[in-house]
Amino acid sequence: MMDPRTTLKKTLDDLKLSRGERQALVRAFADVGAGARLFDQWRAAAFDLARESLAAGPNEAIVDWLEDVTRALTVREEDDKPSSTECHFSPGEDCRRAICRQIDHAAKSIDVCVFTITDDRLTDALVAAHHRGVIVRIVTDNDKSADLGSDIDRLKAAGVTVRVDRSENHMHHKFAIFDGSVLINGSYNWTVGAARDNEENLIVTDDPRLTGAFLERFERLWQRWT
Repeated sequence: MMDPRTTLKKTLDDLKLSRGERQALVRAFADVGAGARLFDQWRAAAFDLARESLAAGPNEAIVDWLEDVTRALTVREEDDKPSSTECHFSPGEDCRRAICRQIDHAAKSIDVCVFTITDDRLTDALVAAHHRGVIVRIVTDNDKSADLGSDIDRLKAAGVTVRVDRSENHMHHKFAIFDGSVLINGSYNWTVGAARDNEENLIVTDDPRLTGAFLERFERLWQRWT
């Protein structure tokens, strides 16, 4: 069986996944009977290589390569397990509990891209994850980060890496990815009001096609606002 890191590193050398490399990757991935677990291994290797390469500075070509590789890997016969998707609604504790559960279960990484964070319970969970060694990265809106009640300064003070958009427009996403394999997304802002008062929704899924697409978007935003 091919080593994911070695194989992918060869395609990264020229910062471009050629048509031939893409076709070979698709064939090889299908030939080994790729299931969800193996897909996660290859995707993790791709993101590790991209992060290492981006440590020297922003490079749009590397992000493009990552997107091409992820798309190639998703062209596979079938997973060894079906994807799992669940939905939650507010007002009430359902959405907040679902987010806290994913934060608490994360073992390696938490990538958060949300308009605003004012809910202390979610902030407490993120800080606790950071303290136990999970890599926590947050992208948020510059205007909302300065609002009364925003927890962004508290997260920064705790050592969590935060980047804000530099735009007159809003960074209005509300999604997060946990360990590169579980996505939460929906209208739900990470605020007390969203849990207590608002009609909101939240979807939790481990569908690799969706998770991969949102990871790519997160990396683009993360590199844009260094």
